[in-house]
Amino acid sequence: MAKRRYFSVIKGGRVLRRNEFAIGIGAFAAVFAIGLAAMVTPLRGNEAEARAPALGIAQPRVIDGDTIEDLATGERIRLANVDTAEIRDGARCAAERRHGERARTEVGLLLSRARDIAVRRTGRADSYGRTIAYVLIDGRDLGRTLIAEGLARPWRGRREPWCGADGALLR
Repeated sequence: MAKRRYFSVIKGGRVLRRNEFAIGIGAFAAVFAIGLAAMVTPLRGNEAEARAPALGIAQPRVIDGDTIEDLATGERIRLANVDTAEIRDGARCAAERRHGERARTEVGLLLSRARDIAVRRTGRADSYGRTIAYVLIDGRDLGRTLIAEGLARPWRGRREPWCGADGALLR
């Protein structure tokens, strides 16, 4: 009976057994495949938008709770991820108008205290021509801050009512 050879690959003066070599090749292939998949998988909407380059706002002016204007450029920015109550003719009840005013006031306070205001534009505009973007105040997402404070709700792609049949605020 002939003796089998279990040693075949030489690495740095050390002879590797076939099973060690196979394990090494398998591990390399797995890591390579995971890396390749991560590189070619397209980013989903919010991830891609959030990674867009951030540029600041030179002279911010609050229009309402989810719209800011840069007075230096005239650009109007609509927060991408939230909806706040209306404050003008769009308000369907007094409670909505008051809630919208609170949101606008809070955005004004946050902007006035900010050391850094960054805008990550999505590359889209809404039907009013406003740039849709994420606004970061000192590194924190303004939309998420407003939601956490109960002044906004997540944007679901369409306007939803803020007023109940009795004129009370819906949340």
